[in-house]
Amino acid sequence: QISKMFGIVVVGVGIAGLARIQDLMNPMPSSPSEHLKLFGFVSRRSFGNINEAKQISLEDALRNKDIHAAFISTENRSHEETIRMFLEAGKHVLVEYPMALSAKAAHELWEMAEQKDKVLHVEHIELLTEEYKQLKKEVAGKDLVKGTLHFTGHVLDENKSGFPAFSGIARLTWLIDLFGDLTVTFATREKQKDKNYSRMTVHFQTANKKPLTWIEERGPGMRREKKINFCFTSGCLENFPEAPRSSVGLFMQDQNLFAKKLLGQVSKEELAAEKWRILRCLDLAEVIQQYCEEPEKFYS
Repeated sequence: QISKMFGIVVVGVGIAGLARIQDLMNPMPSSPSEHLKLFGFVSRRSFGNINEAKQISLEDALRNKDIHAAFISTENRSHEETIRMFLEAGKHVLVEYPMALSAKAAHELWEMAEQKDKVLHVEHIELLTEEYKQLKKEVAGKDLVKGTLHFTGHVLDENKSGFPAFSGIARLTWLIDLFGDLTVTFATREKQKDKNYSRMTVHFQTANKKPLTWIEERGPGMRREKKINFCFTSGCLENFPEAPRSSVGLFMQDQNLFAKKLLGQVSKEELAAEKWRILRCLDLAEVIQQYCEEPEKFYS
């Protein structure tokens, strides 16, 4: 039996896009990724070729029958439109998080993928890190009393990356994956335009009415760092557990997962749980944005 091959186009060649091209050209031996074949890449800038990868136009990428899927690595603001174009053209899609900058758009795109029977896969490498896998083991089975996740990082251009609840959705994904469904009780945002500083503080409740806080803080010269303080009935966890280095890169792990979906090797239960988590986080991101931008709606 000839193994099924899927032609892939990479859209956008920033850091993630270049990593994608690299991984497609060097798939892990005997992994699902061997079923993916890089056809070319699309960029607004003119490159000609990158290694052996050739640049093609967006029109070609959408029209070409040899291209079965698109890897979308453009800026956040253009994800929604790009996903829509490739789904409409009958292609599968892998997109970097966040898949869209509004919950409504995300739900619409997901519905569209299902109607067209196409895989819509959202990259979540933050769940694939060894650091996170160890943390999840550590938290499993413990009773949360209260917790905080505090992220700091460099300044982002919000016109491109979207509101912090969306650009920082990796943190929200961690909290939902660790502690189950959450409700937003309150959210505020402080901005100092002149200092290029922004701090978003979100208060959640778990299903058992326990408080969780997420702080997303960005400013010039801020180190990219996550701090945790999770208190359980059995004691507090203030540092990440020691984690080994993984031999497989994060984008490669993600690419293998996408290939597995194309090959029909992921269970319906797993797919349903993932869909719930992704859309739930986007729904919450939107609620957070509303709290921060229109507080009067919540205090009237």
